[in-house]
Amino acid sequence: MARDVSTLGPSEGSLDAGDFARARTPGLVGVYGAGAALAVALPLRGESLEVGRGTPSLGETEDPRMSRRHARIRFDGQRFWVTDLGSQNGTFVDGERLPVGAPREARRVIRMGTSLFVPSADVGPLERLGVERIDGFLRGPSFRAVLDEVSRTARLGTSLHLHGESGTGKEGVARAFHSSGPRSTGPFIAVNCAAIPQALAERLLFGARRGAYSGAEADAQGYLQSADGGTLFLDEVVELDLAVQAKLLRVLETGEVLALGAARPAKVDVRVCSASHQSLRALVAKGRLREDLYFRIGRPEVVLPPLRERPEELTLLLQEQVHRVEPDMGTHVSLLEACLLRPWPGNVRELLVEVRGAVQKALAEGSRRVSAAHLGLGAGTAFGDGEAGPAARELSAKAKTLEGEERARVEAALRKHSGNVSAAARELGMHRTTLRRLLERWDLPSSEREEDGEPGEK
Repeated sequence: MARDVSTLGPSEGSLDAGDFARARTPGLVGVYGAGAALAVALPLRGESLEVGRGTPSLGETEDPRMSRRHARIRFDGQRFWVTDLGSQNGTFVDGERLPVGAPREARRVIRMGTSLFVPSADVGPLERLGVERIDGFLRGPSFRAVLDEVSRTARLGTSLHLHGESGTGKEGVARAFHSSGPRSTGPFIAVNCAAIPQALAERLLFGARRGAYSGAEADAQGYLQSADGGTLFLDEVVELDLAVQAKLLRVLETGEVLALGAARPAKVDVRVCSASHQSLRALVAKGRLREDLYFRIGRPEVVLPPLRERPEELTLLLQEQVHRVEPDMGTHVSLLEACLLRPWPGNVRELLVEVRGAVQKALAEGSRRVSAAHLGLGAGTAFGDGEAGPAARELSAKAKTLEGEERARVEAALRKHSGNVSAAARELGMHRTTLRRLLERWDLPSSEREEDGEPGEK
């Protein structure tokens, strides 16, 4: 796998068993500062950690809106506590402003000035290894641990099952399984089983001989024959009909495939990587997956971490997408804070689509920075309580809290400037068109009087 770390800092090596046997080092992950996405570890090696402008761990990244002694972070062995030390611009924990001197538990994100930090029970792997670009993808320590496990499995075994939410990159990991194994020079065939009509599944998977059915005027290879000498990736394998599952099991056990209309089976040498966003064991219990096929393809299993558990990648991905759509577009800290507070059930796929839409909104308004106000209301949130787990529901609630805090800031700016939209927008660091849209959404009054010119950058 090709690695490019030129823009992300050097790596000291790959993950090994020792990385996870070491004692954990709690601390913060700096993910945004001075207008740029970061992936910096701030280890907490004593009783507490003071963070402010000029903190050595942040290197040359200096946020002018942070105070020299901004906040103190303490870890009690289970939870992180944040205390504002009388900073000029305040400290925000999970979207809510802290009163000075009153500690509060931080679960998701801490904002100091325009810098963002995420509490982490172990920053050791990030401190040692950083974030790398592998085969064109940004990969932090948790995802690289997955890739290392996949690489070991590829060298030793013939099958692998990937379990992960939609949009976590299962096909990319399947390709890593293929490229790390002994058949890496062979074909890689990716099949979305959920998209195969049941009536065509057998023909598409196993092939057909001429005359096998009406309209079969020539022999046709199936996906298994096409993958001969390589890897067949079966995404959402559980969507296959039970009868097709039985025939697939036969192929995997004998190494022979019998095409429709054929009198004799043909030999195939195929490694299989399957994937699903559902639990295979639960599907066996429901009768949707054959038990014997589960024992053939369900182990070993690798679980892909969702994006909300990889904050060191999220902000870098977000900033890259913004610059991909519009190279000159800036990012407002509120956008990254809002994204860190949302569960992103669609993971990277959903993040990239929503960020693209937010940039397009900002461009349409003539704004030079994209902010949380440009995100869609449902972006990154759970579709419904029935479909979301407790963690996702909690993050959705935090996102709503952040919007409430943003509304309070807008109301305060309007009061300060007697309802003048341009002056309030200038203080808030947003385009006045964006502010007008927020006023309409929240049904807030404003003065018709506006100044000429655009609000300057803050």
